[in-house]
Amino acid sequence: MTPLATAICAAIAASSLLGFYLRRRQIAHVRGLRDAPPRDFAASVTQEEHSRAADYTIASTKIAGFKALFDGAVALLWLLALLAPLYALVSRFTDPGLARSVAVVLLFATVSELLDLPFAFWKTFRLDASFDMNRQTPIGFFTDWLKSALLQLAIGTPLLLGMFAAFRAFPERWWLIAFAGFMIFFVGMTALYPSLIAPLFNKFTPLPNDALRQRLEALLQRCGFAAQGLFVMDASRRSARGNAYFTGFGKTKRIVLFDTLIAKHTPEEIESILAHELGHFKFGHVRQMMGLFALLAFAGFAVLYWAMGANGLAPAFGLPFDPGVAFVVVLVAQEPIVHLLSPLLAWRSRRAEFEADDFAKAMVGEAPMISALTRLTRDNLATLTPDWLYTLFYYSHPPVPVRVAHLRGAA
Repeated sequence: MTPLATAICAAIAASSLLGFYLRRRQIAHVRGLRDAPPRDFAASVTQEEHSRAADYTIASTKIAGFKALFDGAVALLWLLALLAPLYALVSRFTDPGLARSVAVVLLFATVSELLDLPFAFWKTFRLDASFDMNRQTPIGFFTDWLKSALLQLAIGTPLLLGMFAAFRAFPERWWLIAFAGFMIFFVGMTALYPSLIAPLFNKFTPLPNDALRQRLEALLQRCGFAAQGLFVMDASRRSARGNAYFTGFGKTKRIVLFDTLIAKHTPEEIESILAHELGHFKFGHVRQMMGLFALLAFAGFAVLYWAMGANGLAPAFGLPFDPGVAFVVVLVAQEPIVHLLSPLLAWRSRRAEFEADDFAKAMVGEAPMISALTRLTRDNLATLTPDWLYTLFYYSHPPVPVRVAHLRGAA
């Protein structure tokens, strides 16, 4: 094993241990503040609700900590012991060429999905069920998993074929061609997702023409925002959590409200949540995040160009020189880099949330937004007392107490 391979293995181990350490910090911090909600929430969150959210956070973080160690160990096993026999197995049934390279990646992805499946099942049917958050049946769970796997297969196979074909046809420029094709695909899927992909997993019905719809349409008009429609999603058949989101862009934009959100929130709170989401479009956050994604994708394909060369990553681990093998090595080795970049990416996302909160405050006022954030936190069992270092790495949104203080002008 070369010094480069040794360094990658050390980085994977260090990243896994860091993830475990951060989660232990989170557990200790939340447990230490379990017995009383923050002073600003004493009137809106009961002691029992605060403790229940803390217990859920502790239990879910324990699972995540174990999974961080498990994922690190599996990543090392792939690089040091499993990838070579996987390639040998595929080679027994395929000739050298595109089919072999694609088969290596697909088999790796299938095994990885199967290894993740028990964690998802345990979280859904043991953890969430014990806190009365799960509404899904085992049949529904496995149906969703199978749909997702088949969809990834249907989408991933032609993308891999195209990339590996470009690699063979244009040895020096293939990565630029692959990057351009990937971005075209990404933009196209973003536009098509609301009408083609999302309905495979959920039922979307137009929001009834009632007082709530009239309130939300008036907000859209005040903000100068045009959407294809307001829809309600049947989230309650899977979970008790509430949420809302935008999807698509241009003429395909949709506003989606969870039915659980409508059931638990007042019209004023729902209006404030929608105003927050409108703030993201007002400040161009969607375009900014797509631009950042494009930059990261460009860097990723540049790394692939080097990694899939004759002197790239696969030979560093003593593995066969095959584009599929090199691609898998990059997938495994990139995790520490992504982990270290997560504070920067999360910081940008949190900054955007503050801007969207300010917009919502200007549109509908401070009180409905604070009330909505408090209710979402309480109903979704999110802790009000996260550890600051854990937040730095894993929170794409600022903690709710920080957002409430910001809305009140205290931050």
